[in-house]
Amino acid sequence: MKSIAKILIIYLLNSFFSHAADLPNILWLTSEDNGPHLGCYGDKYAETPNLDALAAKGMIYTRAISNAPVCAPARTTIISGMYPPSTGSEHMRSMTRLPAKFKMYPAYLRELGYYCTNNSKEDYNLMKEGEVWNESGRKGDWRNRPKKDQPFFSIFNFTISHESKIRSRPHTQVHNPAKVRVPAYHPDHPDVRQDWAQYYDKITEMDKMVGAKLKELKDEGLDKDTIVFYYGDHGSGMPRSKRWPFFSGLNVPLIVHVPEKWKHLASSDYKVGGSINRRVGFVDLAPTLLSIAGKKPPTHMQGHAFMGKHEATEQEYGYGFRGRMDERYDMVRSVVGKRYIYIRNYMPHKLYGQHVSYMFKTPTTQAWKKLFDEGKLNEAQSHFWKTKPPEELYDLKNDPDEVKNLAKSKNYAGVLKKMRQAHHNHIKSIIDVGFLPEGEIHERSEGTTPYEMARTEKYPFARIMVAADLASGLSPWATKLLIGYLKDKDSAIRYWGAMGLLMRGKQGVSAAGKQLEDALDDSSLYVRVVAAEALGKYGSENQIKKAVKTLGETINPIKNGCFPSMLAMNAIDHLDNKAKSLLTQIKSMPRTPEGVDKRFQGYVGRLVDTTVTQLEGK
Repeated sequence: MKSIAKILIIYLLNSFFSHAADLPNILWLTSEDNGPHLGCYGDKYAETPNLDALAAKGMIYTRAISNAPVCAPARTTIISGMYPPSTGSEHMRSMTRLPAKFKMYPAYLRELGYYCTNNSKEDYNLMKEGEVWNESGRKGDWRNRPKKDQPFFSIFNFTISHESKIRSRPHTQVHNPAKVRVPAYHPDHPDVRQDWAQYYDKITEMDKMVGAKLKELKDEGLDKDTIVFYYGDHGSGMPRSKRWPFFSGLNVPLIVHVPEKWKHLASSDYKVGGSINRRVGFVDLAPTLLSIAGKKPPTHMQGHAFMGKHEATEQEYGYGFRGRMDERYDMVRSVVGKRYIYIRNYMPHKLYGQHVSYMFKTPTTQAWKKLFDEGKLNEAQSHFWKTKPPEELYDLKNDPDEVKNLAKSKNYAGVLKKMRQAHHNHIKSIIDVGFLPEGEIHERSEGTTPYEMARTEKYPFARIMVAADLASGLSPWATKLLIGYLKDKDSAIRYWGAMGLLMRGKQGVSAAGKQLEDALDDSSLYVRVVAAEALGKYGSENQIKKAVKTLGETINPIKNGCFPSMLAMNAIDHLDNKAKSLLTQIKSMPRTPEGVDKRFQGYVGRLVDTTVTQLEGK
């Protein structure tokens, strides 16, 4: 029996490595915080000879998107092959779980015979279950595989173009700031020009790193057996690109090179030296990898393979999203088509340019806001510092900077209707859990996962989506319905009822003052906070006092948890000096509360610092 077992093991191992020998190597070269500002994309200001050479023997995608305009949610999309709004992982540096039967894509590749390495950034909003990578860290490299004929999948991530690098001073300028193109939404200011020029300098440095890695591949004789992908992890690190699901924040460079030996695995539209406007996104990368390896992507993956044995048909649209960005809450969804981008703002009462502390370290952000406060900007440049309309529509062909909103134009009513419907169809198909307050995503999925919870009676999605749609649509006629929502049995419906009244300002609060006061005692802290913000901003003197008291009772992250605390601190910030009585209490709050996930532990502290500065008038 032992000899039979031994023969069987040998047979299985031989079969395993025989199949592995039929697989191409796959190399991903990725860079941080940069859009398609490359020579091969027609940018004459850019100096990117290595990427241009890769594009010349490969193909570029002009409508590739990151799905999320910031790193952690974008990388979460990639590792899972799923949209984070469906897994509860859309918020910046949040942490949830996938269902136990779902695997992160490297686990599937390893089962097929690949040696998988990641060098080195992960930054997932999903917990890793079991062994995902063979090696993940600064030493991760294809060279470490135990058998040199074993196929590898390797990632090398370059951070030199990250947001933090474009504002690092002192800096020896290479690109001439006087020659940079300043987008229509930015002011033409020396700080803005320097930041943009430095951004291009960093892209050139990144290009050299790409070239060095490609040289290593060739020197080791692996280039003819390796499919190479290069992409950026979302739009540029400049304000209004990074963190925003405009096309400027979602559009990434994507170059794919397939060597001659593996041309049968290239996409059906692959053309050497060509470009294509096929809508592909980060959600498509995992299924594409599996398709290249000959495996049919599992049905839970929501992306579509655009290469390999199981290539799917071209998709009409790509989808983007924005949730909490660091310490600031928001909810935006977008749809990217061949020519147009549609944006749905579910929290239109919030400014585009909310005060995200990390973003305000960039000189461009500071100069831009200062010029706005001084009244020195035109309409396109001022837009970022104002509240949002419920819907936006931009013509990417005629308005690449996305500054002319066509949503109210009768000439584009057909386009708007079609893309609005595509948005609704999408959020229904994935069952978007982002309509819940962030804390409730975790509370309702206790003992299970957000994805699984969303498919039970715990999440009446259709009702909640309708409430959110009415709340954020800003129609005056919906006010009575929103008041009625405050008595609903589901806390998320009540949350959107209070949110809709807040969005309607004085009109909403005047119509629902008594009901909003009652909501200050709601069983849900999230409903209390939104009701308090509404009364604190637009209520009577007595209502303001009650609202401030409620917020003061909610801001302690140790007592109430990090999510209610952050929501309450955001509300206090929006009340300006009306909440000055809470200054002493706020100053005594912990900057990094214990017992909070370290990925977002510091966000409370950032809100504390910003609010103290404001209330003290510094």
